[in-house]
Amino acid sequence: MKVRFGVGLGSNNGPGEFADVVDRLEAAGIDSLWLSELVYSESVDPVVGMSYALSRTTRLKVGTSVAILPGRHPVLVAKQLASLAALAPKRVLPVFGLQPAQPTERDLFPVPEGQRGKVFDESLRVLREVLEGGEAFSGEFFTVEGVRVPPARRLDIWLGGAAPAAFRRIGRFADGWLGSFLTPGEAKQGREAIEAAAAEAGREIEADHFGTSLVLAEGGIPDALASAIGRRRPGVDLGDLIAGSWPQLHRLIDGYLEAGLTKFVVGSVGPQPIDEFIDRFATELLPRQN
Repeated sequence: MKVRFGVGLGSNNGPGEFADVVDRLEAAGIDSLWLSELVYSESVDPVVGMSYALSRTTRLKVGTSVAILPGRHPVLVAKQLASLAALAPKRVLPVFGLQPAQPTERDLFPVPEGQRGKVFDESLRVLREVLEGGEAFSGEFFTVEGVRVPPARRLDIWLGGAAPAAFRRIGRFADGWLGSFLTPGEAKQGREAIEAAAAEAGREIEADHFGTSLVLAEGGIPDALASAIGRRRPGVDLGDLIAGSWPQLHRLIDGYLEAGLTKFVVGSVGPQPIDEFIDRFATELLPRQN
């Protein structure tokens, strides 16, 4: 199975240095760049950032980690993805999630009250139908006809999430999983739950389509991040979720590899400049690819 490492920018994604980051990643031969959807921030919008990065490079893959699908019309999303995939074949890596991590942003992605999960499921069905050449769809939330998007190779659609409902959704509708803030043991349980849901739906997810986002915090975990993770994962030792050093990051990666995960999006928090992180990333992680 292919082991791959990509750089996640998170909030280190302002427009001022974005071009330099993209160029450095391409020059270093790094597999992929991942952009988070952080609306209330100075970060580059993920779709705009993907377009810019893909136009500036020839090898670098670019993905979202994660973009929000419910609350957007899936045909418009399909149009964007199909356009990008036609212009940059095999380099577009969309990952979608249920809702923003920041509660203040949730009103920006409106869905009928209490229906977010159902809207997500139907959005995924519409998205897949349109990307595979379908011209019409009629469901509970979306009815469209006469749809045309640019032809492109089949796009893999990955999802985030860590709840049982998310695992069932991934098994039924997705091509892969990008988790976050799970221990290796929990990630293994998640992978197995997804595989079981896929089998129940008469599907199969490729063995190397399971991954996770990781955070390196060499200067210590910022208080805001520690608080956010504490609310999300109460009672879990932060050292089991976040690496405080490169050796610890390698140990976490070893655990995830044993759990059956092979794709890793690694971001850095703290005072280290992004260019220094990318250089160290290349030295530490590129030799682990196969």
